[in-house]
Formats: sequence, C-alpha cells, structure tokens
Amino acid sequence: MTEARGSAGGNGEAHARYTPGTPCWVSLMVHGVAATQEFYGSLFGWEFRPGPQRLGPYVRALLDGREVAGIGRLPPDRHLPIAWTPYFASDDVDQTAETVRLCGGTLGVGPLDAEEAGRLAICSDPSGAVFGVWQAAAHRGTGIAGVPGTPAWHELRTLESESVAKFYETVFGYDKEPVVSADYDYLTLHLEGRPVAGIHGVGNSLPRDRGPHWLTYFEVADMDTAVDRLVDLGGHVLKPAHDSVHGRVATVADPEGARFSLIQSGR
Repeated sequence: MTEARGSAGGNGEAHARYTPGTPCWVSLMVHGVAATQEFYGSLFGWEFRPGPQRLGPYVRALLDGREVAGIGRLPPDRHLPIAWTPYFASDDVDQTAETVRLCGGTLGVGPLDAEEAGRLAICSDPSGAVFGVWQAAAHRGTGIAGVPGTPAWHELRTLESESVAKFYETVFGYDKEPVVSADYDYLTLHLEGRPVAGIHGVGNSLPRDRGPHWLTYFEVADMDTAVDRLVDLGGHVLKPAHDSVHGRVATVADPEGARFSLIQSGR
C-alpha cells in the first residue's frame, strides 16, 4: 500500500471539497450498532452522533469534533458480508452510477437522497467488490485525516489488478501506476498527480469467504498498543503486525468480522 498524503493539511483537517474520484467517506453496516460503537469508540477514540436514517439506523463517528466514518444497521433479513465500504466522491452520482452499469458493474442501492446530507449509490465492480459513490450536499465527507483514528488508505484486494483497474479508470478518471515486479501484482490509482487508492492482485490468497473486496487502513499512534486493545475488545488479528516500506501494518477484524488494517506510519 501507499499513503494518500494529499488528503489532509498539516493540522489533519481534510479538504472542504473532495475531487471527484477521491475516497471521501467510509461506512460500516453491522447487526449490532451499539456494540460496534463501543468497540470503535474504545479503539480509536471516536464519539458518535445520529446521521441520516434513509437506510435505517445510522450514526456518524467523530474525532475531535469532526466526522470521520459512519456505522449503520443492516436490515435483519439481509445476510450480507459485514465490511467497511469506501465511498468515492462524485459531482453527479446518477451519471457515475450509469457509467458503473455501462462498464460492467452493478448497482445495489440507489442512486437515492440521504436527507439533506447528499446523494449516494452503492455499487459493485465487475469482480464483485462493493463500493459507494457520494455526491455531497450538507455532508461533504470525512472532515479529518492524517492523525490516529482516521482512514489512511483504501486498497482493493482482488484476483489480479489489470482488468478491474480499467473499470475504475473509466468510471473515475484515474491514472494508474503499476509496481514493476515479477511476483507482486500492485498498482496505485492517481488523481491530479497524487495517489488516492490501490489495487492489489493477490491471486489464490484471496479469502474464499469474502471474494474481491475493498480494505480500509486506519492510522494508529502505536501498533502494539492498538493491537492489544483490539484483542481485549473482542477483535481478531488476521495478519500480525509487520514492517513495510510505509510503516508497521496489521490486518484485523472487529467482533462482527469486518476486516480492516491498522497502520503506524513511518513518519
């Protein structure tokens, strides 16, 4: 993975408006919203306030008074994977949704209005990985970045990178930068010359129970402390902490099974 340094200023405040195609929000749908709030509140120091109820009970997580992520409740009759879903900014979600469909993707929800907050669609790419599209109105997206407890990076885990990258290039206008390596299938998606997301082709290492999926990295101040706290709170370590060129990384899951990564950046 790499880091989207361009998304935050020196004080951690995110830009007021996100360039179309930039990851602008991340949301988690679960069965137990209250227990999930307690878990992430204790892990990242988040506080919560109600958000739009268009798709059912929903809260927004805040860090230092600024919105950072969302948590909602799955309908009890829907047996969907519990997963963090990144949302990509759009100036016209209806047009973006139509492009998704024309490029072989699928519309799962919307486009629809989320009260006065904005307009959204939830889609899947041709490989089946789920993502959201957000057209901002009152709610512009994540309001803080670059500090512990905030999303640091979004990475698509899929079978191989090249074919699905063409889909995202067409839908969002990305430029791509492959990693030149005989045994490492990775490319970075760029907007306006800066990296905004990655695609990692992992082949047979893709979890059989999940299929292709987006993985969100959250910044932490100290990896060992964060992992210990996560386990104490009922989370699980899927891939132990290890050093990378971008910092120390661990892949984990919350008590309901939502996978995410922790990163202690090498700043």
